[in-house]
Amino acid sequence: MTAQLPTATGSFGEKPQLTFPETPAPEELEVVVLQAGDGPLVEAGDDLVVNYLGQTWGGKIFDNSYDRGSSINFPIGVGAVIGGWDEGLVGQSIGSRVMLSIPPHLGYGSRGMPQAGIKGTDTLVFVVDVVGVN
Repeated sequence: MTAQLPTATGSFGEKPQLTFPETPAPEELEVVVLQAGDGPLVEAGDDLVVNYLGQTWGGKIFDNSYDRGSSINFPIGVGAVIGGWDEGLVGQSIGSRVMLSIPPHLGYGSRGMPQAGIKGTDTLVFVVDVVGVN
């Protein structure tokens, strides 16, 4: 049975808004391509450029790059970011908008990230616009 996931508004480049179902969060990583890009595939080791919104399952937004007006970049697939990003973004096409539902063990683990209001039991949901690679 496939888990019921949030819905996201907006198109690539626009700040999304998430609406959560009245069901528990999935226990495993869920990756949904909301809008398929037509660029090259992201490979492990690429310096990935993205815009994103992160929110706890059914809770508050804890971070987003849209309000800052600038994308971020980082090496992907090499352990520099949370496991759910490494697993969920490698293999995506540049120009894609992807939703990731990330269980705690692929997020910030049992300690969470208290300074961002993330508990160790929180499932994280990200909408990520895969802008490019450097």
